[in-house]
Amino acid sequence: MKIDRLVSMIMILLDKERIGAQELADMFEVSPRTIYRDIDTINMAGIPVHSTSGVGGGFEIMRNYKLDKKVFSTADLSALLMGLSSLSNTVRGDELVNALAKVKSFIPADKAKDIELKANQIHIDLSPWTGNRNIQPYLEIIKTALQESRVISFQYSAHYGNKTARVVEPYQLVLKNSHWYLQGYCHKRSDYRLFKLSRISNLQIKDEFFIPRDYQKPILEFSDILETMQTKIKIRIHKAVMDRVLDYCAYEEFAPDGDEYYIVDFPFIENDYYFDILLSFGNKCECLEPLYIRTEMKRRIHDIAVLYEN
Repeated sequence: MKIDRLVSMIMILLDKERIGAQELADMFEVSPRTIYRDIDTINMAGIPVHSTSGVGGGFEIMRNYKLDKKVFSTADLSALLMGLSSLSNTVRGDELVNALAKVKSFIPADKAKDIELKANQIHIDLSPWTGNRNIQPYLEIIKTALQESRVISFQYSAHYGNKTARVVEPYQLVLKNSHWYLQGYCHKRSDYRLFKLSRISNLQIKDEFFIPRDYQKPILEFSDILETMQTKIKIRIHKAVMDRVLDYCAYEEFAPDGDEYYIVDFPFIENDYYFDILLSFGNKCECLEPLYIRTEMKRRIHDIAVLYEN
């Protein structure tokens, strides 16, 4: 994983006066191009690495900048440990264990207790309570494909259960709203696509390698778009589902209606996803207005009742 490689490269640059790109590439079994990208990342992190060309050239930390354990503050080390520990709950592997060990090696003995205390003040567990049991093994397969630039194939279930066979060049794993996604170049669509891992089946890593393209990052922020699409509807909910409704709107949208109920201005888009949200609250939620949404809710509830009567 890249973070493990970056930490290792920093430690190598500490130990060596100068080292060449090819030597680093051979050491980490990646291309020189990848090493140059990693060096850029280290520079952006505030550690100035100087490059010298020609015979005997290579990379070195600038001599007027001495990097030692003092470079990392207590807050820096606490943040690194918290982030790596949280990631290791979801993405397993020896590389994360090694990265944690290397970061801990920077901790001065007299600050170890304080750093451990601060690192434990926030705990992020990204692993799900329950869910698709294929997600974890699929993450490991995709990690291997990412590291080795190998093509993967799988069956993908799109809307309405339509299944298609996909061959994809993987570029990025994305964790969004507690769901894992794969961003990759789809050969079937001849374009980049974002695939939800829970909809993937029969995932296989192929023997075929690919040359990375100019990467197109996925669009993950839709706040502005949603604001133009959403309208407010009025729902009446029982306090028993208040905690669940708060996942979709702020407490300021709630107005008490007696001791047991609330009137809520609920953000809504007229599609199956949002109707299913309302239906998931069962008899603890009633749509009051607008009338056409209330009417559509009645129709959907009737269809469910007919299904059970038959």
